[in-house]
Amino acid sequence: MAHYETTIRSPLSPADAFAAVADVARFAEWDPGVLHGVQVSGRGPALGAVYDLTIKAVPPQVFRYRTIEFEAPRRYLMVASTLFFTSIDEVRVAPSGDGSATTYHAELKLNGPLRVFDLGLRMVFARIGDRAAAGLARFLSGTIIHGGTP
Repeated sequence: MAHYETTIRSPLSPADAFAAVADVARFAEWDPGVLHGVQVSGRGPALGAVYDLTIKAVPPQVFRYRTIEFEAPRRYLMVASTLFFTSIDEVRVAPSGDGSATTYHAELKLNGPLRVFDLGLRMVFARIGDRAAAGLARFLSGTIIHGGTP
C-alpha cells in the first residue's frame, strides 16, 4: 500500500479552506494528476456525495469516489475502488494561527495479485503526492509545512 500525507498552512479561515477542498469536483484545479472532476450524486459536499475523477493515466482512468464520512468544517473521508486500485483519501482542516492547516492523507492499494507491485507503486505515488501537495498549497494560497511519505 502506498501512503502520502501533506499539511498546508493557509491564511484562509478553516471554514473557507474546508469549503474549497471539500468540493471534490475541483480537484483538477490543484492536483495535476486529475484531468477532470464531476459530482454525479448528491448536492454539493456532504455525506454520501459521489464524484467521478478522471485520473491521468494511459488511458485515462475514472475513479468514482464516495464520501463515507463528513464532518464539516473539519474532516471528510472518501473511497474509490476500481478493478486494480482502492483509493482512500482523508482531508482534515484545523485552525492555525490566523488561518488554517489542511492535512491531506491519501492511500492507494493495489487489489488482488497486483499487490506484488506495491514497492514500485510507493515510489511513484510519492512523486504524484509531491506534485499534488504543491498544487494544493497554491490553491489554498498557503505553504507546505509537512509533506512526504510516512
